[in-house]
Amino acid sequence: MDDIFVARVMSSDVHTVTPDTLVEDAGKLMLEKDIGSVMVVDEDNQLEGILTTTDFVQIVAERKPKDQTPVSAYMTTDVITVTAQDGIRDAADVMVDHGFHHTPVVDEDEGVIGMLTTSDLASYLSRAETPSPA
Repeated sequence: MDDIFVARVMSSDVHTVTPDTLVEDAGKLMLEKDIGSVMVVDEDNQLEGILTTTDFVQIVAERKPKDQTPVSAYMTTDVITVTAQDGIRDAADVMVDHGFHHTPVVDEDEGVIGMLTTSDLASYLSRAETPSPA
């Protein structure tokens, strides 16, 4: 598993919003696409934050008007990311150490290029061939 890179496992069909997207619209997108997070990017596709289903617990608890509240009010901005060239064991360690279910995959030039999720890792592990005993 050490020689498998994030690029092989990550989801590349990512869904993004801008910091000024209303949380109501971000929530609708997440429901429509059946996803647990959206990445918040600038006009150059550079990561500015992430908004997850966990953030919506806070939004609901604080009862802010969702039709007037921008994503930037709730997104996590100190996002820990991985690159496509990182090993999946290292990426999984980052996710476990921080309790993450979603980790953005970024490229220095292209910005956001994918998302690594616990489902991606589980899917990979369920398909990985186990070496036969010698």
